[in-house]
Amino acid sequence: MNDENLRYAIALTRLTGFSFQMALQLCQTLCSAQAVYEHRTRLREALPGCSDRLVAALQDWSLALARADQELLFMEKHHIAGLCLGQDDYPQRLAQCVDAPIVLYYMGSAQLNRQRIVSIVGTRHATPYGQDLTRHFVEELQRLCPGTLVVSGLAYGIDICAHREALQHGLDTVGVLAHGLDDLYPPRHRETARQMLAQGGLLTEYMSETRSDKVNFVKRNRIVAGMADATIVVESARKGGGLITCHLAQDYGRSVFAFPGAVGMAYSEGCNQLIRDNGAALITSAQDFVEAMGWQTDAQLNQAKREGIERTLFPNLSVEEQRVVDVLTAAGDLQLNQLAVKTNLDIGSLTALLFQLEMKGVVRPLAGGNYHLLR
Repeated sequence: MNDENLRYAIALTRLTGFSFQMALQLCQTLCSAQAVYEHRTRLREALPGCSDRLVAALQDWSLALARADQELLFMEKHHIAGLCLGQDDYPQRLAQCVDAPIVLYYMGSAQLNRQRIVSIVGTRHATPYGQDLTRHFVEELQRLCPGTLVVSGLAYGIDICAHREALQHGLDTVGVLAHGLDDLYPPRHRETARQMLAQGGLLTEYMSETRSDKVNFVKRNRIVAGMADATIVVESARKGGGLITCHLAQDYGRSVFAFPGAVGMAYSEGCNQLIRDNGAALITSAQDFVEAMGWQTDAQLNQAKREGIERTLFPNLSVEEQRVVDVLTAAGDLQLNQLAVKTNLDIGSLTALLFQLEMKGVVRPLAGGNYHLLR
């Protein structure tokens, strides 16, 4: 992705803050933000549904491009990467979401398209019970799946506990921020954030000089949910940001899990309600989570290699079955519709193929409508 397209992507985001979905559609239709600029006088040819307000806003890019140039200088000075939608380094799980940001700003060392990514969220008022659950979960997850990337929001409570436990136990962890990378909220988490740059990273859709307004935290939650395979809520009151993240994950077709709490505990009411309403699967450990996700543990894989029984190719597959396997190998778990697009197969044929692959022990359906390749 060239710097010039990044420049136009930053400018487009600034110009279309009021009509984000339409801007995303323009980028997807015309393939780049730079192409949107080049078509600015004939936008309705590309997207007939453009509103008059959007058309008017995209006529004059001069101020937005000047601000983008300022941001690019800031990014260069502070070693910030700009990730545009459609770029290989852009979080591919997030790219599948209908409200994916056009551009992300990233500082860190972690690869954002790991084979396994999990978001851990919860109340800002974590109790010792919730802190212990988080500690034991992350410790066990590191033992079972040591390559997992842990994502959260760097907020007080469960978020910061998840980040710190990941650092403590050798897992990379990424914090999604509700402001630009020229600041950090809350300030007392600055030292943890510094450690995360070497063992994870910091990610945001907001350019520098963006205040951490309340609405930004709500928008931030869609990135926490969208870039992961699953969201786990540890503790939550009846209302809270963690529940918002879970509902977003459900909308994206991702798996959602919750730890139960004692009846009457204020910060377990949200989790218990999710489980009661079938909004989340109940787990009590990382082992529960790994089994529910169908993730083979690294220990099992290493044992299989030692015993010489690792399957590098699946036997007796048709050309179309192998096409499905190749896509799942490259992309990871996918929903039926996403798999249909990537394999160029119609839903009816694909459903039949998936059934055959399931019977052969090659794929497994997961919660949320995803299909998982059994490695």
